[in-house]
Amino acid sequence: MIRTRIVVGLTLMGCLIAPAAAQQFGDSAKLIAAQKEAMASLQAMNGVWRGTATVTTPSGEVRLSTQTERIGPFLDGSLKVIEGRGYDADGRVTFNAFGIVSYNPLTRAYSMRSYAQGYAGEFSFKPTADGYSWEVPAGPATIRYTATIKDDVLHEIGERIVGSGDPVRIFEMTLKRVGDSDWPAAGAIAPK
Repeated sequence: MIRTRIVVGLTLMGCLIAPAAAQQFGDSAKLIAAQKEAMASLQAMNGVWRGTATVTTPSGEVRLSTQTERIGPFLDGSLKVIEGRGYDADGRVTFNAFGIVSYNPLTRAYSMRSYAQGYAGEFSFKPTADGYSWEVPAGPATIRYTATIKDDVLHEIGERIVGSGDPVRIFEMTLKRVGDSDWPAAGAIAPK
């Protein structure tokens, strides 16, 4: 019963959205072309990255880890997928996250769908002249991530901001690009 309601709801939503998209873009090829064009500004993110990360816990403890990221285009360049892993000194995975960056031509806005540490959400994502930023609402606070990519170095900081207070740095990673990534395109299932 619930499944039927969900299917009916999604179908109705599609019936409302599709005509608006068709009026503005004409067909799905134009939508995909607009997505690919918007995602081209994030090309510098692609690759395999490795370096160090520090996390400052609410108690003030600083934890150091080896951080890796693999980032690549998907759906013919209309999406960007990201997997992050943090490792302790013994090589044990202590952090694992997955993200999908997309662009909606109808709203002219980017977003990131993120999955990490048992949490999931969709957040505003903004390309910048030399990287990107995104924010996560966290109760009375906002966690803001800001990244720069220059000379094959990806540097990202995370700051906790409460109200109009000063940002408090809670995360920092500096990663070196160590190579190209064929992920996630590699390994697609062939028709035969």
